[in-house]
Formats: sequence, C-alpha cells, structure tokens
Amino acid sequence: MTIFEPRDPAWEARIRDSFARQPAMALIGARLGRLAPGDVEVELPVRREVSQQHGFVHGGVVAMIADSAAGYAAFSLLPADGTLLSVEFKQTFLAHGRGEALVARGRELRPG
Repeated sequence: MTIFEPRDPAWEARIRDSFARQPAMALIGARLGRLAPGDVEVELPVRREVSQQHGFVHGGVVAMIADSAAGYAAFSLLPADGTLLSVEFKQTFLAHGRGEALVARGRELRPG
C-alpha cells in the first residue's frame, strides 16, 4: 500500500466535518470508519431500512457508501481550499450485501 502525504494538516477534521454535513449518510445510518491519507472507510450497519425486497442491502445504498469512501480518500489529499464532486463512477456487484455491517473502502491509487 502506498503511503501518501496529505497537503492539508487539518485533512482529517475537514473530512469529519464534511461527512457530518451529509444528511444522506445520516439517513442511511452510515458512519466514518478508518481514516488515513488516501485511505477512507465508510461503515454501514445492515438493517431492514436499507434493504430491498429480497432482504439484501439495496444496491443504491451500497453505491452511496462506496461513492463517499472513494471521494473522501481523494479529498484527504487535496489542499485546504480543494473540493471535489463525483461526476461518474461504475459499480459492479459480485455478491449481495448481508451480514452485520458493510464497509466501503476508498483507496487512492494515484492522486491527480
């Protein structure tokens, strides 16, 4: 795993503040997990309210936490005045979401 040096010494506080201002993450019950420069986890307790008709976590909800994890991994390496917004991403499901919690891991491979 590559170790990145954040450009903003307050990167972690910026991520926590930004995440706390996302009503969508609060609505689904997601929370921040592991935070490191270029490496962010978003955790989601599995519960009925985020499931689809077969009882699995809804794919749209899975995409929500994946989008946030990836975005915050990139955000952690931006300068203090930097911002970002996802404009496109693709998600392929290899298995259905089940268990006690899902964890989305966003890892920066190459900033820029």
